[in-house]
Amino acid sequence: MTSFAHHMPFGAAVLPDSAVRFRLWAPGQQHVGLYLQEAGTISIMDALEDGWFELTTSAASVGSAYQFQLEDGLFVPDPASRLQKDSVHGPSIVIDPASYDWHFPDWRGRPWQEAVIYELHTGTFSALGNFDGIRRHLDHLIDLGITAIELMPIASFAGQRNWGYDGVLPFAPHNAYGDPAMLKALIDAAHERGLMVFLDVVYNHFGPDGNYLGKYAPQFFTSRHKTPWGDAIDFSRPAVRDFFSHNALYWLTEYRFDGLRFDAVHAISDDSPVHILTELAETVRRQIGSDRDIHLVLENDANIARFLQRKATGRAAYYDAQWNDDFHHVGHVLLTGERDGYYGDFASETVDRLGRSLTEGFVYQGDPSTFRDGEKRGEPSKDLPPCAFVNFLQNHDQIGNRAFGDRMIGLTSPEAYRAMTAILLLAPEIPLLFMGEEWGETNPFLFFCDFDGELAEAVRNGRRREFERFPAFADPESQARIPDPNALQTFRQSQLDWSHRKTHQAVLDLYRQLLALRHREIMPRLGMGTGHAGYRIEHGVLLAEWRLGTGRLQLVANLSDRSIAHEASAVRMRPLYVTHAQDDGKPLPAWYVAWYLRDDDGEPA
Repeated sequence: MTSFAHHMPFGAAVLPDSAVRFRLWAPGQQHVGLYLQEAGTISIMDALEDGWFELTTSAASVGSAYQFQLEDGLFVPDPASRLQKDSVHGPSIVIDPASYDWHFPDWRGRPWQEAVIYELHTGTFSALGNFDGIRRHLDHLIDLGITAIELMPIASFAGQRNWGYDGVLPFAPHNAYGDPAMLKALIDAAHERGLMVFLDVVYNHFGPDGNYLGKYAPQFFTSRHKTPWGDAIDFSRPAVRDFFSHNALYWLTEYRFDGLRFDAVHAISDDSPVHILTELAETVRRQIGSDRDIHLVLENDANIARFLQRKATGRAAYYDAQWNDDFHHVGHVLLTGERDGYYGDFASETVDRLGRSLTEGFVYQGDPSTFRDGEKRGEPSKDLPPCAFVNFLQNHDQIGNRAFGDRMIGLTSPEAYRAMTAILLLAPEIPLLFMGEEWGETNPFLFFCDFDGELAEAVRNGRRREFERFPAFADPESQARIPDPNALQTFRQSQLDWSHRKTHQAVLDLYRQLLALRHREIMPRLGMGTGHAGYRIEHGVLLAEWRLGTGRLQLVANLSDRSIAHEASAVRMRPLYVTHAQDDGKPLPAWYVAWYLRDDDGEPA
């Protein structure tokens, strides 16, 4: 039997003699009790230094339900709970993490340049709405050309349904999705098929319902910094830093995830000598070592390039890549013509901005942002390799943050959709798809949650206020049409309809064709000194080029609704993919995209 367990200095740990050690950081309490539900007993825990409480007892065992009792009599779950019995407000369960027998324990991952990422939401991806439902569709993803699935956050949250960014117990998989064994079985099955599995984690805040940390550890938070969710997490405290470092290691070791995506790190404030993001990456790299390919990815609206720097070997010093919102925003403007909100920063010189994104990473590299009232955004990124960026045309945010969860397939023309998809999937950056995108899913992906009472009303009204500044939702009647996030129907509308695979076969075939090309022609060259990119605009046509090892990759694109007269460079090139058959000397049709490979000596690659 092969098992894996991450040993943590807090939470419930099953010892070799089958006793259980319980440990809690509660610096706001003088006394803490351990409540064992089955026995109906409460035992006072030993007070240690620096706010720690501990108790080891043989009265608890694997499967025991327990809570901590505070001085005022309040019962709270374990913040490091590995499993909840029912809700986030109820008892935690003692589990033996070493009880799962891994079938493919020798899996070591895949190099980052082989990543083709598929983001999905566990509750809406399949009819089952759980980890087993994902496992049953893995062969579809393999056939498509996916090499990594990325789960939206699965940490336990209040209610039954949620995007996952309202998690409050970051070590406990949400029990509506399945127990730890079911999650491990999914990852095991993915590894059997050569699929990496990434997890989206949220270290910038806790959800509004079920977070009891402030009751017994108010020092976990600080008023020195504010976030959209209130007081910031205080990363200056060692106990807080350890909590999140162990969380990252826990998912990577105990569950064998291949990587983590860190949500909205621009909302993490840390005045420490070593920033928590640097420490997290260094800790993971040191603890995991070189035995496995582990990948760390940021979402960072601030475009901080220094977190993406490379070592002399070409491997990431800290984080492998960042989600490139700039690529999405400029692509969205090209496809839809929308210019509201942050899209206004990309409304002019759009093709030029796309070229900059494709060849330099960020569009905003210290440039002033009109959307941010002239504030400068970003750091220079042109010296970073293309694989330091994850590009996408759709993701959970960019669909779900729209009032009606519109998917791109319904916002643009088929010709434009095909052209930008060809750019996304064949460019040297790492491509990411959102579930259902590959067959042109038309079901929306709406914002949904499952709160009660005043909180539900606040979320409902807050959602509608978000759109007040848009002309289409200026009046109360229009706002009332925005789906209620708490309604069960909102969740059900967001579920994938797998029957659409058959009715949208042409779109699915396009994705398969392009990803097969990526696997055969692009992916093998990405580890061979990719870089030295450049672009120019000729009469409205985008010309971009990258060095891929001993060869060059070239893009020619007319990303407009009109044909453009253009003379292609007179070099011998092997075409990889062309959206339109094109005769020499003829104008380039609207939404024309052509990809070429050539050797440095001019011979076709």
